Amino acid sequence: MRDGWLLTLLVGSFAVLVTTHLAIAVRLVLHPPRRRGALALLVVPLAPYWARARGWRRLFWLWCGAALCYAALLALAQR
Repeated sequence: MRDGWLLTLLVGSFAVLVTTHLAIAVRLVLHPPRRRGALALLVVPLAPYWARARGWRRLFWLWCGAALCYAALLALAQR
């Protein structure tokens, strides 16, 4: 039963991370310089960095929280 909950939380946190990452990349494409959106898709840490620099605090903290949750749950799942 524990494995089922862990898997559900792991998949959910990864989905939030990917969705937030894509939302940041799309918003970056809509604001100049537009190349940042494409670059943020290729170099993952640039997305939250540029989101913070643009003042998109909610997206920044959501991305960071989802990444931390995913990393913690992944470590827990490997035990």
